[in-house]
Amino acid sequence: MGLEKEKSETSVIMDEDEFNRSIEPIIGKKTKVYSDVVADRDPKDINSHLKVSFEDIIAEPISTHSFDRVWIGSHAVFELVKYVFYRILTTFLAIPLAFIAGIVFGILSCIHIWVVMPMIHGCMMTLPSIHVIWTSLMDTFIGPFFFSIGRCLSSINIKTVQN
Repeated sequence: MGLEKEKSETSVIMDEDEFNRSIEPIIGKKTKVYSDVVADRDPKDINSHLKVSFEDIIAEPISTHSFDRVWIGSHAVFELVKYVFYRILTTFLAIPLAFIAGIVFGILSCIHIWVVMPMIHGCMMTLPSIHVIWTSLMDTFIGPFFFSIGRCLSSINIKTVQN
């Protein structure tokens, strides 16, 4: 009994469209960096107090109304000026302020991680031994001293007499 060798043919059956898609370079595909869908840039409502609309600022009671066209025009001017000034200010201030905030929060994080927390953990690790030493010192020296003073002063009686 020897080893028998079988000859078999193998082939891969693939559709031509699937073959063309599979050899396309993955990096070569151009994808959009930003989606067209407007994402919620404040998902945690950190700045919910800044969601100001025209009606929150300029409100006319029922008894007093301006002309409708004046109201619509002032509403449009308010929204436009708010939008334009916000865009102008963020164009000039957003990147420098983000840079400064990054530096500040980076420094605070570094100090917190590398200085504050190790000091706190070090103190918390040494507190039990300091507690034992402090308790034994109090029980050895301070406790008996105040106990004896208390016994001495407990025999003093003070009586007040009115004349």
